[in-house]
Amino acid sequence: MKSRYLVLRWFAGLLGVLSGLSAAHAGSYESELPPELFSSPEMCTYTVCQDVLPGAEKFSVRKGRPFYVEGYRTEDGQEQLTGYVYLSTDIVDIPAYSGKPIITLMGMDTKGSITGIKILRHSEPILLVGIPESDLDEFINQYVGKFVGSKVEIGKAREEDGYISVDAISGATVTVIAENQAIMRSGYEVARQTGILKVKPKPRATFSNVEKLSTWDELIDEGSVKRLTVTPQQVGLEGSGEPYIDIYFGYLKNPAIGKSILGEENYQRFIAGLGPSDHPIFLIANGTASFKGSGFVRGGIYDRIQVAQDMETITFRDTDYLNLYGIHAAGAPRFKESGIFIMRSSTFSVAYPWDLVFLGNKVDKETGTRAFANFDQEYWLPDRYLEGGRPHYERPDPVWLAAWKARWPEITVFAIWLLAAVLVYANRDKLVRRARRKDKRWVSLPKYGFWLISIGFVGFYTLGQPSITQVLTWFHSLLYEWKWELFLTDPFIFLFWWFMIVTVFFWGRGLFCGWMCPYGSMSELLYKIGSKIGLKRFQFSLPRHLHDKLKWGKYLIFASLLAISFYSMPLAEKLAEVEPFKTTFLVGVWNRSWPFVLFWSILFGLSIFTERPFCKYLCPLGAGLAIPTTFRFFGLKRKAECTTCHACAKGCGSQAIDAQGKIDHRECLLCLDCMVLYFDDHACPPLSQERKRRQKAGLPLTAIDAEGYFIPVEAVQEALQKKTGTQA
Repeated sequence: MKSRYLVLRWFAGLLGVLSGLSAAHAGSYESELPPELFSSPEMCTYTVCQDVLPGAEKFSVRKGRPFYVEGYRTEDGQEQLTGYVYLSTDIVDIPAYSGKPIITLMGMDTKGSITGIKILRHSEPILLVGIPESDLDEFINQYVGKFVGSKVEIGKAREEDGYISVDAISGATVTVIAENQAIMRSGYEVARQTGILKVKPKPRATFSNVEKLSTWDELIDEGSVKRLTVTPQQVGLEGSGEPYIDIYFGYLKNPAIGKSILGEENYQRFIAGLGPSDHPIFLIANGTASFKGSGFVRGGIYDRIQVAQDMETITFRDTDYLNLYGIHAAGAPRFKESGIFIMRSSTFSVAYPWDLVFLGNKVDKETGTRAFANFDQEYWLPDRYLEGGRPHYERPDPVWLAAWKARWPEITVFAIWLLAAVLVYANRDKLVRRARRKDKRWVSLPKYGFWLISIGFVGFYTLGQPSITQVLTWFHSLLYEWKWELFLTDPFIFLFWWFMIVTVFFWGRGLFCGWMCPYGSMSELLYKIGSKIGLKRFQFSLPRHLHDKLKWGKYLIFASLLAISFYSMPLAEKLAEVEPFKTTFLVGVWNRSWPFVLFWSILFGLSIFTERPFCKYLCPLGAGLAIPTTFRFFGLKRKAECTTCHACAKGCGSQAIDAQGKIDHRECLLCLDCMVLYFDDHACPPLSQERKRRQKAGLPLTAIDAEGYFIPVEAVQEALQKKTGTQA
């Protein structure tokens, strides 16, 4: 009876230890911030603005659009403007590796130099249980003193005027790329609003002479009218069968488009009242939300829509709005609300692409807090409406693409390594037929090669060790909001997971867990080294009855982490420290506190004396991959005699072969030792008996077929007779 609860008691103790460890490493990770910080005009009442704008004694209310705060100090009895303070999420909504933005408070002096940066909250698990948060602080401190109009690049900057390089954080490429964009774009926007930066106007568009008016469907097909749809799920609400908002929009100053939307007479009256720097757009919408927002009621700023072009953001006031009573184009849909908004900007050019941005009030299902989230749709006037067509335009790379471009040589090597593993394992029958029980080089040498590359290149160099946190993120993305960008941001993890998904349904978890996993490879290599240096007599496997109970521990950990993640994803990410991957590859044992070092050292020591203890009994990632392994397409071969023969089971390091000779592929790590025996007529008992019988009877010893049996003597004799007859 006691043994029945052994796994549960052991797991509960482990969970308690991890809870205590994670509580001491919170920092700014998912820290609680007052809701007023994001909504109150008195922003600096709810955070320490002096930390990022030293010398300021007094702060104004939020100003501008996007928001910023002015800081003042008293000199000679008079208040002097000393600089500006702004919150990153008031200006940009750039997700980092976690899919959530890093909430950053920044200060800038009146000349546009950054005076201070402070991380208020982040959701990056790698900075909780991997890379120390102090590394992120060191990274952002590099920006202090830099001009917000500078061109800053991560790593070595290109050899062009104006580019400045900052050192990255090893292992957190996506995090630093996202934070770099947030810092520089936020500073640029505030500097532009306050007059520090003068934006150079783009060349204005020259419209071509297009006379024919278009129907609604034609406008949609050619891209003159674009559509931006936001679902309830994207803003954290339950689906109701109706979109949160569904907006059609387009540019009205072009004669052909404007006349198609407004009609000939209305267009002429409308265009007569516009100045040379006025750019009108129309919006019609359906859904439960309104693009006019709460600012429409107050008669101030429309706080739900913006237009963005490169680094410039254009907002609308009540004086920029005109009523739109109908659409002239045939086939236009019915709509709940409509309007015309006029961009008044001398730097905007419709010849280049721009984005309509909708700011949705998003509810975080995990914390219940509300925040704005940006949803955007690009618009670029079609070729035929521009004299000479669209000009050349170099788009800024999104975060995920920048990460891929930055490491394309390593990505190429990594992809070749994955492909090589598939090719080698697909030809496993040829390898195991050449190997023998006492000489397994045809199998062991390729496997050792994959282990060494996995540990050195994948684990320590690319930091590409997969983790259970990615499984949890995947589950949540399916239920709440799927974002390809979130999974593309780390190219090595992205490729590795596609490799794992494909191979687990072909051959089971064993190819990844047994051949490719950096930590698993290191663990088994330690066991092999221990055997070679004279420790073999001390090496052991747990008794079968105890192993069969403890192996369920990893499934309990996986299920518990998944369940906890729906209660609190941050807590689940903290408890995922049960994986020693981050201590091994991302941070290094020397950078961890003693409890983590102790936990890692115990696993390290056990790995020398028993084969893969973490993989067998603790690994939640292995458990997550074992479940779909049940539905794999291909398994290892078995003979009818395997039900009574225990030769393979005695040598199975994974202890995946039961007393009836059946292989549990959810536990099998595909070492292929049993397959070497399977085709070895000196090691496999049924084959050995048949070999001896034939030798004693003077019968020919022929090849072993694909199922692991000698080819029948009758078939060989018949083949010889045919061959002899043919020769005769």
